[in-house]
Amino acid sequence: MPEEKESGGLRRLGLGARDFLYGMAGHDMTRFALKTRGSMEHLFILITMGDLLGVPILPPYYSLRLLPYVVPQISTWKRRMLRERDLTDALA
Repeated sequence: MPEEKESGGLRRLGLGARDFLYGMAGHDMTRFALKTRGSMEHLFILITMGDLLGVPILPPYYSLRLLPYVVPQISTWKRRMLRERDLTDALA
């Protein structure tokens, strides 16, 4: 019975150490990767569906072929592109 308590305590300690190291080393990299991915997705939508905002970059044929894949993201993309920005947005 004491061995089970001891192994459970070691397991908790190991999980705590793993979470601590992730928070110390990997959390910023993960946030940066997700932010970069979001920016790339919005840039892709701007290039393909820019005519919705008045930016004709690609011919409408290709935009229409990609439309079924982009429809779920259009509302948030429009909101992000048309939002007013200031200096504090660049700091975040």
